[in-house]
Amino acid sequence: MIYTLTPNPAIDLYVGLEQLKADTVNRTYEEDYQPNGKAINVSFMLKRLGLANTALGFLGGFSGKFIEDELEKMEINTSFVHIDGITRINIFANADKEYKIVNKGPEVQSEKVKEMLEKINKLPEKSILFVSGSLPSGVSDNFCIEVAKICNKKQIKLVLDISSKVLMDCLNYQPHLIKPNDEELAIFFDLDISEMTESKIIECSNILLEKGAKQVLVSRGEKGAIYVTHDNLLKVTSPKGVVVNTACAGDAMLSGFIGKLEQGYSLEKALRFASAAGAATAFSKGLGELSYIESLVSETKISNLKEEKVNG
Repeated sequence: MIYTLTPNPAIDLYVGLEQLKADTVNRTYEEDYQPNGKAINVSFMLKRLGLANTALGFLGGFSGKFIEDELEKMEINTSFVHIDGITRINIFANADKEYKIVNKGPEVQSEKVKEMLEKINKLPEKSILFVSGSLPSGVSDNFCIEVAKICNKKQIKLVLDISSKVLMDCLNYQPHLIKPNDEELAIFFDLDISEMTESKIIECSNILLEKGAKQVLVSRGEKGAIYVTHDNLLKVTSPKGVVVNTACAGDAMLSGFIGKLEQGYSLEKALRFASAAGAATAFSKGLGELSYIESLVSETKISNLKEEKVNG
């Protein structure tokens, strides 16, 4: 069984306006409400691939109910911990420019954190658990470490996509896969983004493997991705297109990769599909449609960097 955990979900409210002025009534000409959160995006994409999964997270208030209802409309199972307060609503306003207002969200009570850990501890052995996104107020970095401990003990395949440096401490518990982007990788190693060349990414990824990660998938936007294990060193290119929204592209790539491996794809085919999924999403307003993803797969290429190094 596959589970996804979004610690700090949100509703993303997208509004379009002719203009945005202070001290006056600004009327919108369009609006769209979308349940959001990195692991929630993973749940949606897995469902799109035909893979049943259960969404976990902390939800509260009318906005939390909206997220839960939308997931259930998509026939995605839910197992949320309900908290006091109201799940955050982020606002993205498009006028003459794009304005982003991101709320911090409600504080999660300590007993609710404990309830979530107990819920994770009851997941079946050898399940897959995606943990993605930021932590809400009241949830310390130690939460991620505790989740990693549980997964290690129960042989749950932990897939981590978090930007906090606590990821480095989670490596002690051998996560199944971690998916930093090149900017996050720079943060983990106290480097400047300008230093993140292909060779530096590979060097840092190998250190992450030595510290305990079983697989490292580094998403690089239009540059594709680099996949590193003790036995593999692969690079996949990204299709070309007009970028509309990069916010969910990494989530689509990650769910596409793990999802297709679960469906029996070879490593190379899963990577190509993952790259196409990330690109299709970047070229769309929301998550890429399956037909669009499949049409882009042929525009991706795989390189075996280990073989190139030997032959070179």
